[in-house]
Amino acid sequence: MKKLMFGVAAALFVVGYGLITYQPPPEAVEDNLVDLQEETQDQQQQPEDTRPVLTIAQEEVYKGNLLLINRQHAVPKDVGIPDVVNLVQRQDLVEGFGILDNNVELPLDMLQKFTGMIEAAKEDGVSHFLINSGYRDNEKQDELYKEMGEGYANAPGHSEHNLGLSLDIGSALGLMKNAPEGEWLKHNAWKHGFILRYPEDKSDITGAVYEPWHFRYVGLPHSAIMQEHDFVLEEYLDYLKEERNVTAQWDGKMYTVSYYLIAKGQRIKIPIEGSYELSGNNTDGVIVTTWDDGASDGMEEEQ
Repeated sequence: MKKLMFGVAAALFVVGYGLITYQPPPEAVEDNLVDLQEETQDQQQQPEDTRPVLTIAQEEVYKGNLLLINRQHAVPKDVGIPDVVNLVQRQDLVEGFGILDNNVELPLDMLQKFTGMIEAAKEDGVSHFLINSGYRDNEKQDELYKEMGEGYANAPGHSEHNLGLSLDIGSALGLMKNAPEGEWLKHNAWKHGFILRYPEDKSDITGAVYEPWHFRYVGLPHSAIMQEHDFVLEEYLDYLKEERNVTAQWDGKMYTVSYYLIAKGQRIKIPIEGSYELSGNNTDGVIVTTWDDGASDGMEEEQ
C-alpha cells in the first residue's frame, strides 16, 4: 500500500498514498531564472549549464490547467477550448453516468478524465453519477447569470465553465452534499487531478458559496498537494508564489513545482530536466512542473 507523506521540517503521514513535499530555499529558483535580454559578467563566468533550456514568453501566463478564474480574473480572451463535444450526440462516449439535459458539453480530454475517475468510483461501489453541466460559452453563462443572479453565478467570461476545466457533478440518489457520489468525490477526486473548487469553509477566500457539485481539474501533483494542505486554488497559487519551489513525490514520480514571475513583455529561460508541464496563473507568472519518471514508490522523506 502506498503512503501519502508531506514534509517541510517533519513528515506527515496519510494512510494509503505516498506524497512528499519540501521547499528548497528560494535562491534555488532565482539562480535559474534568467532574462534573455540580460547576460551579466557573473553569469558568463559560471560553469556552463548543459541542461536543455525552456524559453517561456509572457503570453504563457494565460494558458494552462492552473489558471485562476473568478470575479476578479476573467478567462483570457484568446484561450482555446479544443474538441468540445455534445454528450447526447456522442453516446459512444457516455458510459457509467447519466446526463441531466441535452445541452451538456465537455472538451473531449475532460470527458476522458472524468470517465477514468468514475470508473475508479465504480470499483468502490459508487456508480450513480450525473453530469449536470460542463463547458459553457459566454452566451449560456449570460443566461444563467441573469437567471440566478451574481450571488449564485459569475458573469460571462468569469466562470470556470467558460474555461472548459470544470463540471457540475450530480447523483441520481439525491443532493451531492448527502449522496454517496458526493462523499466519494470529496475524499477521492484529488487522486485523479480534480478538486472541490468551492468548499463550505472557504467562501471568504473563493468568494463563492458552497457548491458540493462543482469540481475543477488542476492535475497531479497539484491536487494532491492541495488536498494535503487543505488549499483552495487561490491559496495554492499564493503558496507557490511564496515558496517559489516545491518538490513532491506521488505515485512513483518525483515532481518539482516552481513559480516564476514574468513581467509584461519579458521572456525567461529555465533549465529543464525530465518531463515537464507548464501553466500560467492568469495573473503574473507561470508554474513549471517537472518530474522524474524514475522515482520509486515508498520513497522516504527528503532530508
